[in-house]
Amino acid sequence: MWILYCVHTNKGFSPLPSMESAGVLGTVLGCSAGLAVCGVVFAAYKLGLLYQLFHKAETKSPRHGGESVAEVLRAHGVKYVFTLVGGHISPILVACEKLGIRIVDTRHEATAVFAADAVSGTPGPVFIEFPIDTLYPYHVVSKEFAVKNPPKGLMGKIVSWYLNNHLMNLFAGAWETRDVSPLQVDIPQATDDQVQRCIELVSRAKKPVILLGSQATLPPTPVDDIRKALEDLGIPCFLGGMSRGMLGKDSPIHIRQNRRDALKEADLVLLAGTVCDFRLSYGRVLSRRSKIIAVNRDKTQLLKNSDMFWKPTIAIQGDAGSFLLRLSKGLKGHRCPEEWPQSLKAGDVTKENANRAKADERTEHHLNPLKVLHCVDELMAEDSIIVADGGDFVGSAAYIMKPRGPLRWLDPGAFGTLGVGGGFALGAKLCRPESEVWIVYGDGSLGYTVAEFDTFTRHKTPVIAVVGNDACWSQISREQVPILGSNVACGLAFTDYHIVADGYGGKGYLIRREDEDRLSDIIRQAQKETREGKATLLNVLIGKTNFRQGSISV
Repeated sequence: MWILYCVHTNKGFSPLPSMESAGVLGTVLGCSAGLAVCGVVFAAYKLGLLYQLFHKAETKSPRHGGESVAEVLRAHGVKYVFTLVGGHISPILVACEKLGIRIVDTRHEATAVFAADAVSGTPGPVFIEFPIDTLYPYHVVSKEFAVKNPPKGLMGKIVSWYLNNHLMNLFAGAWETRDVSPLQVDIPQATDDQVQRCIELVSRAKKPVILLGSQATLPPTPVDDIRKALEDLGIPCFLGGMSRGMLGKDSPIHIRQNRRDALKEADLVLLAGTVCDFRLSYGRVLSRRSKIIAVNRDKTQLLKNSDMFWKPTIAIQGDAGSFLLRLSKGLKGHRCPEEWPQSLKAGDVTKENANRAKADERTEHHLNPLKVLHCVDELMAEDSIIVADGGDFVGSAAYIMKPRGPLRWLDPGAFGTLGVGGGFALGAKLCRPESEVWIVYGDGSLGYTVAEFDTFTRHKTPVIAVVGNDACWSQISREQVPILGSNVACGLAFTDYHIVADGYGGKGYLIRREDEDRLSDIIRQAQKETREGKATLLNVLIGKTNFRQGSISV
């Protein structure tokens, strides 16, 4: 470090004796030279010249940055890369294929994202941008960097030197060995004290309820371990989002109906990854008399609307899945009083019988959608995975169809993102090729990804799609017409989607009212076609019912 001292008096800078003056002058000159050297070193550092001294660019090497990306993906255990091909990413795709990572190309970029989401374990998207000049080999990039008509004189030389130096910086040390192993993921956890306080609250509760959200299905806790913990606790559970299926098809503690009434009566509510957003009326459905335990990885979601409509007794920023395991372990030997889940289950039976009776009602036109969904639910295989993509038809399916196990229900999430069907199903079928994968489509949402039947055909991922075709955006029309008196932009057509599936190499079926007696046989035939390797689409013309009138799909 260079330090310059100045002598100061109350009259300003004072003259020094001659010998000292010479010394000060030498110091000043030395400092100036030092500052100049520092400036040169700093410039060399910023321009990458110092780095290039120790890390050489292998200008003759045919290697490219796509190989580095592929090596990292392989180190992270990535088995599939979903893509819509483009020249800017070709090096990544080619390198991944050489390393044995399967490339699955789709017909739309969004499908590639949704497919990865159905497979990737990470709670949410991760965006990494690769400048194109970092992906291609040196000899290709150097041609692009060459200045065809450089300015003459000094400026031309400066521009050419700068571009060449930038090129050297890109490739300096590019192929040196590096550690590409995955970084440690920091997942927040409940403290021992928080868990103990929750154990005490739950042990005293007579009518506890657990609301399980999608977050509870995330790694690192295996979903089968969570299921065992919930069964040991014996507490009635309402399952939402991706947690549907967590307790299997007919669990005595899984309650599907009358959630609002149960929450009013409960003396303790555990929000395990569930958020107090519109699905819980922003927390207004929670009784102020209830003790409320909220567990969520995200602090913002954990306390959402707690300043207005509800207040947690204990709020824990932590992983819901591992919390449930620790809670169950701490309550070993304790079970919720059986009368409570039994009374809620009785209400379930009553409501589901009423739904079944409504399915037998005859609609004015076409088939009753509830009857179609009941029929599909009864015939689907026990290893089936259900992908939900739609509004009105899917909202009804959430009440009727019963996922057979954990991670066997994939849906659009809280915001009802349409168009997830093709991608989710593609990812699910690749991960579990032995399972029946069903897509429950509304006719509106089908329009987003019907072209992926080409992808299903090319990549040999046969799935079954059942389309509730009522020629309408019914989820919107339900409210728009009575409130605003117009059906504008809500109407569609009874399109021949089954022919589209045929055209893409799949097998399509049109199911009308006159086919009602053969509905089960057609579904079985579609299942057979799928087992033989052909993606199938059931284009079911459905009528209108008043089921879920005024409700919001969750």
